[in-house]
Amino acid sequence: MANTKGPAGRFGARYGIKIRRKINRVESRQKSKHKCPYCDEIKVKRVSLGIYQCKKCESKFTGGAYTP
Repeated sequence: MANTKGPAGRFGARYGIKIRRKINRVESRQKSKHKCPYCDEIKVKRVSLGIYQCKKCESKFTGGAYTP
């Protein structure tokens, strides 16, 4: 039996491989840290849908739904 990996591993064998691969790509990008446009540090995390905050300079800004 194959191992289930990544964020879409919680779905098991359901929903098809194409959808699970898309979810893996989107969620891994979404949960990673991003570069701050103000201080150029890689400290930005997603606060909520489309809202991001830098942990270093505390700036809060808007971006895309999944990536800034």
